[in-house]
Amino acid sequence: MKSKSTTRRPSGPNEGGGPNGRAAVVLPDNVLFEGGAGETLRRRMLKDFDLHTMLRLPTGIFYAGGVKANVLFFDKKPAAEHPWTSKLWIYDLRTNQHFTLKQNPLARAHLDDFVDSFGDDRAARVETERFKAFDYDELIARDKVNLDITWLC
Repeated sequence: MKSKSTTRRPSGPNEGGGPNGRAAVVLPDNVLFEGGAGETLRRRMLKDFDLHTMLRLPTGIFYAGGVKANVLFFDKKPAAEHPWTSKLWIYDLRTNQHFTLKQNPLARAHLDDFVDSFGDDRAARVETERFKAFDYDELIARDKVNLDITWLC
């Protein structure tokens, strides 16, 4: 499994380390549905981290042509008996979107709706046609904890 990631430490008392932190990682689609190590990774992310948002990117944005990618946003939390993820919000920027490298490249403006939907307060998020929430119990009950979730046609 190859991934590209970026992390940012929150400012404040945890600056420089500690049990809390924020991260985003870019993963190809197969990591969302394959069994074995992929399933183990998904179970661990849902339990040990607050995996709160997934952005489904259009084909070919980070990897070779035809490869679909996703950005997973999560917060690191201290060890706990209960799963940290309560709800995963998924934004579908892929379905019915057609970007090319030359004639119709992905631009910052194409991400405006996602940025607005992401917001600063997860409790204030609202479902839209492209932005849906899925509860932990619903996610963990899926075959192999498959996170390759689509709802748009």
